[in-house]
Amino acid sequence: MSPPAIDLPGPRAELLAAFEAYERALLAHDVAALDRFFLASPTTVRYGVADHQVGFEAIARWRRSSPPVDPRRTLEGTVATTFGRDFGVVSTLFRRPDEPGRIGRQTQVWVRTAEGWKIAAAHVSSIPEPTGGQAR
Repeated sequence: MSPPAIDLPGPRAELLAAFEAYERALLAHDVAALDRFFLASPTTVRYGVADHQVGFEAIARWRRSSPPVDPRRTLEGTVATTFGRDFGVVSTLFRRPDEPGRIGRQTQVWVRTAEGWKIAAAHVSSIPEPTGGQAR
């Protein structure tokens, strides 16, 4: 069996569009839209900075009670990679003005479903800004 093609232009553009739409929903605190981006499965996982959820229902429940993300959050160094037509990973760094001196890291595993691209696993963490001001 040969490995899947990496970064086919069509699927990669679709994945990036889904990721960007997710980010807009996150900054708008559009909880209903955010729910639609996650795979409705008991195996969907979200590990946050100070929390973790396993299963779509737990993620949706957490999202309804979570505070909004600072809408001034900015992204940098976003990398999207697709494997074949139906699987991809997006990783990005983020900065929040309400957390000076820290840099956030976010990774999402996406899978294409009949309803479009969905997040099957997500991890968010934050670390002190590396010495020299550049993330490494």
